[in-house]
Amino acid sequence: MCGRYVQTSSPTVLAGRFQVGEVGIDASDPDFNVAPGRNVPIVAEHDAVRVLERLRWGLVPRWAKDPSIGDRMINARAETVASKPAFKGAFKRRRCIIPADGFFEWQKVPGHRQKQPYFIFGRDRLTLAFAGLWEAWHDASHPDDAPLRSFAIITTTANATVAPVHDRMPVILPESSWDRWLCPENDDAESLVAMLAPAREGVLDLYPVSTAVNRPHNHGATLVEPITGSA
Repeated sequence: MCGRYVQTSSPTVLAGRFQVGEVGIDASDPDFNVAPGRNVPIVAEHDAVRVLERLRWGLVPRWAKDPSIGDRMINARAETVASKPAFKGAFKRRRCIIPADGFFEWQKVPGHRQKQPYFIFGRDRLTLAFAGLWEAWHDASHPDDAPLRSFAIITTTANATVAPVHDRMPVILPESSWDRWLCPENDDAESLVAMLAPAREGVLDLYPVSTAVNRPHNHGATLVEPITGSA
């Protein structure tokens, strides 16, 4: 799964990186420990325009009675995303990219109860493009309220770089697939599912970091500094 990631790039940098036509967010402080429930930048396409906007991490399906279900919907598995009721509608028409400057996974350490966190990032240090889905939920008891807009990150099996730490990883889309992934009119399920593969080797690097990242209220740059030793 992917339960924490890093988003430190400014809206200007993200707009350039993802060829965004409309920026709908203001600048905010860098977040070195994005946790579920936060409102963070995503890239989606609306009316043929690529837009940078903020959504809440933790997808709330349209049919949900209570938005708290989003707490359990932070990830969607590539193997079932096209068929699972919570995600299949969004997979067909509401796909997005989640910009990330890296992510964290935790490795079991023999003889230790506490897992060792690792920071995983692009070897070229460019912002990664996680494959995601977005949804708009309306509260039936307050029909005049604005919808709650939320997203989930799609995960797949780990590649050889990540596998020693964890068996899952976010789907990282290469730039060559961004147009096809974001286009709402693209309903070729077979080709979309084919994009949800592990990142090719040589794209990522990683190193161990402090267990301070375990606490969601920690957000500083020291969280991504490498350490020596293990938990």
